[in-house]
Amino acid sequence: MPFQYDRDFKTINFRTSPELYQVGKGEQGVLLVEPYKSEILSHWQFKTIEIAKASASFIYGMFLAYRDLDDFVGMDMARKFLQMGFTRARRYANHPSGRKYRAGTKDILPTHEDPEKAEAARIFYSIYVLAREDPRYKEKKKSHQAQYG
Repeated sequence: MPFQYDRDFKTINFRTSPELYQVGKGEQGVLLVEPYKSEILSHWQFKTIEIAKASASFIYGMFLAYRDLDDFVGMDMARKFLQMGFTRARRYANHPSGRKYRAGTKDILPTHEDPEKAEAARIFYSIYVLAREDPRYKEKKKSHQAQYG
């Protein structure tokens, strides 16, 4: 089922209505699902290696806390922020401006490897994999998708 971007994300509290949550693909909904977006976003940073380490570790701690509360939506949102840390840091590692395409075209701009952002991406990726492969997360994801789609 395609991700339902037409939901009224401004009024839905997904903590009290987890049945309305869609896992989606990859990072879909990461900046829409409340109250989780507000809880996690301020901790999501990758400007330097040290900041990326602290950020990824903190968000993984949030993942574990949500897991301890049996809160699948929180777990999945933390997983999405870890994934987004990887993808965005990788984008900036390749393209200092953060822009992959030449304005108004599909032409990919030349890459310029930024070793610090590349390492930040590796940090986020390694912790993202820990979350993604967590047995309780995988079980809860399967159950949520079977029950709610």
